[in-house]
Order: sequence, then structure tokens, then C-alpha cells
Amino acid sequence: MEATTLADQLLVRIAEEHDHASAKVTVVGVGQVGMAAAFALMTQGVVSELALVDVVADKLRGEMMDLQHGQAFLRTVKVVASTDYAVSKGSKICIVTAGARQKEGESRLELVQRNVEIFKFVIPNLMKYSPNCILVIVSNPVDVLTHVAWKLSGLPQNKVIGSGTMLDSSRFRFLISERLKIAPQSCHGYIIGEHGDSSVAIWSAVNVAGTRLQDICPQIGTSSDPENWEQIHKDVINSAYEIIKLKGYTSWAIGIMVSALCNAILKNQKFVYTLSTLAKDYHGIKEEVFLSLPVVVGENGVIAVFNQKLSEDELEKIKQSAKTLNGVISGVKM
Repeated sequence: MEATTLADQLLVRIAEEHDHASAKVTVVGVGQVGMAAAFALMTQGVVSELALVDVVADKLRGEMMDLQHGQAFLRTVKVVASTDYAVSKGSKICIVTAGARQKEGESRLELVQRNVEIFKFVIPNLMKYSPNCILVIVSNPVDVLTHVAWKLSGLPQNKVIGSGTMLDSSRFRFLISERLKIAPQSCHGYIIGEHGDSSVAIWSAVNVAGTRLQDICPQIGTSSDPENWEQIHKDVINSAYEIIKLKGYTSWAIGIMVSALCNAILKNQKFVYTLSTLAKDYHGIKEEVFLSLPVVVGENGVIAVFNQKLSEDELEKIKQSAKTLNGVISGVKM
């Protein structure tokens, strides 16, 4: 056949292209968090195709073009965007960052309900085009909305994951490392429970090089601790509020975190992260709630829940965290 275009003259096609990439990820919501996640996914080489979805067409196209124009400096990533969810077809992971912001004078439950209404549109559309995807929920309040996404999607519990306290645990490790003057990667500690005020710091498991800090200072993390390590957990809880007060929003850390999570899923890395998962029957929790526990993450989503040993005080706190979340969920109209 005679070549008709420059491309035809340069390239002799010998096979059909695949419609969908093997590592396609969709990000719903191109606000600060969504774009930080998209940027991290692209620059860290996690994805081969990145789809952006939002309701604001102009901003969506602008963000797509801005990412596309940096392609010459990175490993090639196909970047597409549309207000039509068909663009998400064939995604391995769908990340939801879209959601309403809290209005002045608005109660938490009112905010939750507004976001539930958004999810009633978003989740079914994602399922329509990527029925076998893994859902990663980042929108807040993340534990409640992960529960809502699970109900709306019809997916098994292992395929619906909330970002939960994965970032809280990173903040925890960083703040501990600052006090000890060592690298955050060498400090091991977990925040579990609600991503919020009722989160639980597991001081009984905080360690460096296998040495538990509680073995050296039994009062660590309690009100009777002379060095006031308990303040670190308070700082973790207040971190987002402080950052929002200073710069108006949080973005970079959560974006990097989402990229790391997607990398673990796509490459079946089996890392242990604290993520929002169905917690019923763990640690004596009776309520059907999603909250963060240490889980093993692989290509099938959450493939195991780590049976973490907790102190009596920590057990009581995690049960209370579950009750707090259940109180919010019980008021949600699906």
C-alpha cells in the first residue's frame, strides 16, 4: 500500500496497538491533591497511561497539556483527560480525590452527605468502564467515603482501599526521626484507626533497629512521659490543619503517598502500609466500618491484614475510633 502521510513513510506498522496500557491509572479530581498524585505517578515512572477526569473541562485540559509537555524529560507516559468517564476505560487503579470542601458553619455529617451524593455519580461511572479495577479513595472523610465506595461499587473488600493513616504514619515516623536525628526510614511506627482526631498511635510497637522505645522509656506516649513524646501524635493530628492554615491546602505528601501505594499494587510489592480497610472482627471491633490497620498490599489490593499486637489501652482506643466512625456512617443516607 502506498504511503500517504509522513508517519506512514517513516513507520511500517506490523501489529495492532493495544487499546489499554498494562499500568493504566485514573485520577478523578484535578484539584491540588489529584494533580500532586498525577505528577508523582508520572515523574516516578509508576504508570504507563494516566487518565484525568473532572467536571471542569478547561482546567482539565490545561492540566493534561501541562503534563504532556514535560514528556521529553521523562519515561513516556500517555496522558489523557476528559469529563467523560469513558476515558478511564481499562484502568487497573482508579483514584478518587474529588469531593466537596467544608463550608463555614457546615457540620461534618452535612459535608459527608454532600460527598456521598458526589460518589453516587463517580463510583458507578468508574465501575462501568473499569469493573475489575482497584479503587483508592483519598477524598475526606476518607474512612466514611471508603465505606460508601465499597457499598456503591459492589467490589470485594480487598479492592476498595482508603488512603487512611498511611500519611499519618509517615508524619509520625518523620517527627520521631527529627527528635532522634536519624532517617525517617529507620524509624518504625504506625498510626491506626480513623484518619482524624480519634486516630491511635501504637507506641508499643515504635522501634529503631528492633529496639522498642517503650522498653527504654515505659511511659513513652503517655501523659506521664517526662519527655512529652505524646506531643508527636498531637502534632500528627494537627499537621493537616497547620499546613492548610499556612498554604491553604495539603498536596505534595499525599500525592507522593498515593504514588507509592499505586506502585506497590501494580508491582505486587507486598509492602505493609496502614490503610483504610473493612475492620469488622479485628481487635474486637463489632461495627461494619472502614478504618486503618496495617495491611499487605499487592496486585489484588489488600491481600492480608497484619495481626498487630496491641496494648489494652490501644485496643480500647481503636474500638472507640470504630464507634466514632460508625456514628457518622449511621447518619449517612445512601
